[in-house]
Amino acid sequence: MATPAAVPDVFLSGLLFYDIGFACLPAAPAAGTEVWARERGTSPGGIANFAVALSRLGLRTALAAAIGDDVTGDMCRRELTAEGIDLSLSRRLPDWPMPLTVAMAYDGDRALITHGSAPPVTADDLIGTPPTARAAVAHLCPEPQAWIGKAAAQGTLLFADAGWAEASHHREAILAQLPDCHAFLPNDREAMAYTRTDSPTAALAALAELVPLAVVTCGADGALGIDATTGETATVPGIAVDAVDTTGAGDVFGAALVFATLAGLPLADRLRFAALVAALSVRRIGGAASAPHWSDVDSWRRDNPRPDYVFLDDLQARVGASPWNSPADDSSRHPR
Repeated sequence: MATPAAVPDVFLSGLLFYDIGFACLPAAPAAGTEVWARERGTSPGGIANFAVALSRLGLRTALAAAIGDDVTGDMCRRELTAEGIDLSLSRRLPDWPMPLTVAMAYDGDRALITHGSAPPVTADDLIGTPPTARAAVAHLCPEPQAWIGKAAAQGTLLFADAGWAEASHHREAILAQLPDCHAFLPNDREAMAYTRTDSPTAALAALAELVPLAVVTCGADGALGIDATTGETATVPGIAVDAVDTTGAGDVFGAALVFATLAGLPLADRLRFAALVAALSVRRIGGAASAPHWSDVDSWRRDNPRPDYVFLDDLQARVGASPWNSPADDSSRHPR
């Protein structure tokens, strides 16, 4: 079994997609009509949203995922490799086409159409013993994944998410896997479904009984969290931007939260940083493709000298001001 070329800061496993996005639609298409989009884009999606965002923030990132043997699979591999993501534990699967998603953004939200099938290998088949990363990101599925427990036993901080389908149909199976996880990061609808509560605040309180770090995202309205390891509770508002496409924003939020946690920021600043990075991502089309670089954070900070974001000045100094986005030279890119 292959091993990562170097010990990563963050290791990820989940389902890859290839995304085709259309944005700035005047309305949703109706049967028998044609709608023209003002913008379009393509990029890897799914767990790639997390991976690309982490790499652009400067963390050594390794990904274990199934990759299709069709043209979109080849594009996925090339684009992820160009982002500096280690694919040693990923595998190209013969006769398995890449899952494909079409995203249509309009009215401040987006609709998705997806075609694909489950890969013929599991995450455990790909991973075996996970690398000793500082953090890992896992998409929880109904079937337990042995690598998650192995990573937790090695001292890796596990950041987990799970989708709406899991909340609707596999609630108990997902919640049973949280004891191995450091953090759980659902959105507000998912959190209320998992906890059978009627508000994000009540859902957060229930999740905080299950994981050390519970965070509930509320889209443009911000996020709230409880960190039992520090005793902190925080609620932060969203950042107002002109949104083009919200695809992948929750994943980008999660990636930024992982980065800020490894950087040792207080909970409120972790949430603020994640909310900012997610907001910057929705200004462009796509999930992974729109993940911000540090130059985007720099630009926003210069235009918004807000006192609640003064922590960015110290954070950027610790990460290193240059080179921001060069995978080949990471000597100054990692939070200390």
